[in-house]
Amino acid sequence: MKQVTITSKSVEEAVQEALSQLQTSEDKVEISVIEESKKGFLGLGAKPAVVQVSLKADPIGDSIDFLKKVASNMGVDLTVDVIEGEDETVLDLSSDKIAILIGKRGQTLNALQYLTNLVANKSSNEYQRLILDAENYRERRKETLERLAHRLASKALKINKKVSLEPMPSMERKIIHMTLKSNSKVQTSSEGSEPHRRVIIKPSSM
Repeated sequence: MKQVTITSKSVEEAVQEALSQLQTSEDKVEISVIEESKKGFLGLGAKPAVVQVSLKADPIGDSIDFLKKVASNMGVDLTVDVIEGEDETVLDLSSDKIAILIGKRGQTLNALQYLTNLVANKSSNEYQRLILDAENYRERRKETLERLAHRLASKALKINKKVSLEPMPSMERKIIHMTLKSNSKVQTSSEGSEPHRRVIIKPSSM
């Protein structure tokens, strides 16, 4: 956490000097008065004020700064919209080059999401769950995975053998499991270790 300690004639002057050095506003800092100023008598015994000013943790702001820096290094001019939810916050990315940030089957987007969550929770006292989306990619991917789940369930029943999917992150494996949960003819499970963990679909009769 970035902080400065300022000595000045008064607490007010010390705070203003600190805000200037930190290049921020008073609502974004925590102020601790270490010592109040004293005027003294006839110029004797006067003491300056000593104030410590610290930047408040801003996990969402830090996450957005991180994403824009990474995107800039990839040659992408990025816009980030914040969508607050009850249990999670969605950072919706948009750019003329958004495909670069999504990557093949969302691999780059998933990697960025993992790193962004690390950044957010490094400076936060409460756990932050961030979801990265990119121009509605998550919804399109969900629909693709649901179709894939139904198709491979039918295949598993047809050949009467288990079918293994490609490795997926946990949030995508969950979509497969939930899609086939109501299908009593098949069972799903996950096998392997991250990041190579995959969903297995097999007939319930096996």
